[in-house]
Amino acid sequence: MPRSRPAAAREGVTAANTNRVTAQEAGFTLIELMISLALFALIAVAGLALVDSILGVEGRTAARLDAQGAMSRAMYVLTNDVDQIARGRIVSNGHELIFTRAAPGLGGPPVEIRWIRSGDTLVRLVGGAQQVVLPGVSRLDARFLDDGGWRAAWPPSEERAEDWPRAVEMTIGLGTRGTLRRVVALPARPASGP
Repeated sequence: MPRSRPAAAREGVTAANTNRVTAQEAGFTLIELMISLALFALIAVAGLALVDSILGVEGRTAARLDAQGAMSRAMYVLTNDVDQIARGRIVSNGHELIFTRAAPGLGGPPVEIRWIRSGDTLVRLVGGAQQVVLPGVSRLDARFLDDGGWRAAWPPSEERAEDWPRAVEMTIGLGTRGTLRRVVALPARPASGP
């Protein structure tokens, strides 16, 4: 006959096994908890690095788009000014451009326009009022197409002070960002009225 254990001993073993199973099912051990926290910390650090990288790219892209927008606006305004040149003289020493522009939207007389570089900024002077057009300019050069080719200054002589060139070329140096160049053909100079 098999030996049987007393009932109290059997109950103790069963109770101990039940307690052990219940404790394991109740939660994590300290090591499991530490490992899971370390994994979550690594995932959080990687996520923050990714977000920081995305924000950096977005900032650089926005800065580039702003700079390109400023360059496009500067070229548009310059071209628009030269396209609307009015009667009068065109004067340049090769590093600035002075002429008279029609003012159709203003309904008034033509106004004098000056394109100059002041420090590292491209400036447009309209009737004496200064407008900052483009920062970061390292040079401003003007050339003029005449029957004899390109000239660095205009007018070529006092006898031709009232003549217009056939085209105006403006070159704007932007340091390490490159160079902008715009060539605008001029219409034939209108005959002087009475």
